[in-house]
Amino acid sequence: MQKMNKNFDGLFSSMKKAASLVEEYLVSTFSEEDKDTKSVEDSMKYSLLAPGKRIRPYLALEICKLFGGDIKGALPFAAALEMIHAFSLIHDDLPSMDNDSLRRGKPTNHIVFGEATALLAGDALALKAFGVAASNPYVDSKFTLLAVIALSDAAAERGMVGGQIMDIEGEKRKLCTEDLKKLQSLKTGALIEASVKLGAYAAGVPDDDKRMKDALCYAKGIGLAFQIKDDILDVTGDEKLLGKPIGSDAENEKSTFLSYMSIEEAEKYAFSLTKEAKNAISSYKGSENLIALADYLLIRET
Repeated sequence: MQKMNKNFDGLFSSMKKAASLVEEYLVSTFSEEDKDTKSVEDSMKYSLLAPGKRIRPYLALEICKLFGGDIKGALPFAAALEMIHAFSLIHDDLPSMDNDSLRRGKPTNHIVFGEATALLAGDALALKAFGVAASNPYVDSKFTLLAVIALSDAAAERGMVGGQIMDIEGEKRKLCTEDLKKLQSLKTGALIEASVKLGAYAAGVPDDDKRMKDALCYAKGIGLAFQIKDDILDVTGDEKLLGKPIGSDAENEKSTFLSYMSIEEAEKYAFSLTKEAKNAISSYKGSENLIALADYLLIRET
C-alpha cells in the first residue's frame, strides 16, 4: 500500500471541535434526572458519551458545511446518528450477539449494567434518535422528514439490522464475496451513507442533486475501506490501542475480507476505494478535512 506521510493535525483539531459540539448537544437531550428511570439513563449515557472519534456525526457536520449549510442545522441530525451508532454497539456486544467484554477500552455496557438494562438502553437510544432528528428546529420540514426516513432505512432491516442478521447467519459458513460486500454495506456502510445524507439535507441538498450523488460516492468508498481496515486490525492490531480483544473474527469463524485476500491485497483494495472516494469530492472547495479523514481512516491503528 502507498505510504502516506500526511500531517493530520488540522483534521484532528477539526474533529475535536466537532466532537465537543456534538457531545454538548447529546447531553442537552437528557432532561432533568428522574430517579425512577435513572438506571437506564445511566446505561444510555455510559455508551453514548464514552470517548470516541464521532466519525458519523463529523461526516454530517462536514458535509453540511461543504454544501454551504449552517452546522447548527446538522447538529440534531449528528446527535441522532451517534445515538443510533451507540445503540448498535450496545446490542452488538451482548452475549446473544458478539459477547464482547471490552469496548473502547472500557467494560461493555452489559458487563456494567446487566443484560436487561443494556438491552433497554439500546432500545431507548434507538427510539430517542428519531425524536431528536424529527424535532430539528433549524431545517425545513421536508428535509427533516427525508432525514428521519434515511435514518430509519440505515438502521432497520435494510440497513444495520439486516447486516447484523447476515453476519449472524454467516457464522460457521463461508460467505461469497458478493454476500460479504452486501453484509458490510448494510452493517457498516449504511450509517456512514446516512451520515452524509443527513449532512446534505441539513444544507438543503435534495436527493437528485449532483452534490448528493458525489457525497454518497465518497461515503460508499470510505465505508467499505473502513470495514476492510477493521478486518485487518482484528488480525494485526494492538489490543491496548484498539480497546477491545483482537482475533474475535477468526474465533467466531466469521467471513471477512481476509478470508479472500492477503493483508497486502486488502490494503491495496482499501487504498483504491479511498482514492475513488476522495476523487468524488475533491473538486469542492472546503473538502480538505473530508479528504484527510479518508486518508486517516485508511492508516488508523484504532
